[in-house]
Amino acid sequence: MKNVYSILIMLLLVAAGCGESKPPTDDLITVDVTANYPKKELVLQDFMDVEYIPLETSSEFITMGWLHAVGKKVIIVRNRNRNTDGDIFIFDRNGKSVKKINRLGQGDEEYQFLLGITLDEDNNEIFVNDHWRRKIMVYDLSGNFKRSFNHQQGWYGMDIYNFDRNNLICRINGIDDKENVSPFLVISKQDGSITKEISLPYEKKVSSLVFLKGGNLVMPIRNRTLVPHSNNAWILMDDSSDKIYELRTDFSLVPLIARTPPISSMKPGIFLYPAVITDRYYFMQTVKAEWDWVANTGHKRTDLMYDKQENALFEYVVHNADFPTEQPVSMMVSEVTFGNDEIALVQKLEAYELVEAYQKGKLKGKLKEIAAGLEEDSNPVLMLIKYKK
Repeated sequence: MKNVYSILIMLLLVAAGCGESKPPTDDLITVDVTANYPKKELVLQDFMDVEYIPLETSSEFITMGWLHAVGKKVIIVRNRNRNTDGDIFIFDRNGKSVKKINRLGQGDEEYQFLLGITLDEDNNEIFVNDHWRRKIMVYDLSGNFKRSFNHQQGWYGMDIYNFDRNNLICRINGIDDKENVSPFLVISKQDGSITKEISLPYEKKVSSLVFLKGGNLVMPIRNRTLVPHSNNAWILMDDSSDKIYELRTDFSLVPLIARTPPISSMKPGIFLYPAVITDRYYFMQTVKAEWDWVANTGHKRTDLMYDKQENALFEYVVHNADFPTEQPVSMMVSEVTFGNDEIALVQKLEAYELVEAYQKGKLKGKLKEIAAGLEEDSNPVLMLIKYKK
């Protein structure tokens, strides 16, 4: 009997030891994209820091404020007419005008179509993505040409962003229906050579593109699938994958969010896109890939948020305490504009709208002070939404 008890004790100790060696409980968030979730209202300033930057207006610095970068020291914007205007405006971090660059032209050191501008503040450079020429033009912050390199052969187009001191991270466009082609690349800042291909696992290739039956028209969803995160990480989503991942600077992929049902089982598909992620909240959006070509409407969107503290999913509405009557604040990243990992996203506030709101007594706090000094034709005000310190 004593031997039996000894054996039982040993078995219990082994079982206990095995239990301790198990990996921690899987905290992957699972989202049913077909479910209805309760609604929750939030105030932006309760969980994010907000900074307003009025862009200085002068005869030489009149801009639509199409934002491309907010660095530690500079802000870079352009106008909407990227193939006929070509102006790149550089402001300091307080919104004071610094430099206007224009290298639009047909020459070897010029750009023809200003698709995007990526700031590399560490190396004092900007990368201008020329969509028409399929080239990346590199200039210093005074506008002096430094070098250029071509898009990789076969690329239809791409978005480029700062990844680290030596590399850019890219999202290739126009390959949604191509098998075995990774939409994400990390490339050298010096010559555009591929440093790393980033592929997200999936079972079956799926595309979010909606085509007009019998025609060539296509209606893309246009949500960002490459979203900046704090600590120099990136959030990646692929139409075909059932998980959203975090990409870290060592190229490791960590799954963050899983969707159900599988996207390959849905028609029309309901896609789940990432947005801002904070210590407490995971913001995201579902989009149903369906378009009414007669009514010219579709792609129904639902804003969702996972609350880690409550361990629950909600439909969300976020209000700006400084402009309560304004449309709710979207936590979706419409433009990847940052050279600064303190910033979650940036939104542009038009001067004429702020002047009207000020005159009607609708503004509060710092935004009210700024609006008091604006004219209707002033440059826009940037609202920086930053992670809480």
